Amino acid sequence: MNNGEIIQRGIEEFREVQDYMILAKEEGATKTYAKLKDKYISLKTLLSSLGVNMSDIDKIKE
Repeated sequence: MNNGEIIQRGIEEFREVQDYMILAKEEGATKTYAKLKDKYISLKTLLSSLGVNMSDIDKIKE
């Protein structure tokens, strides 16, 4: 897997996690939100280290 594929997969996962975080917050699912936030931070760190501009894709801004 090359960097482009890693970035693409990471962005897809990041968007999916953000969508679930938004739903969890709306539903008041605090434990689910906290677990998703761990994944969100990991993905954000990975994508940032690969040079992805997070300002365009980050809906959560945490």
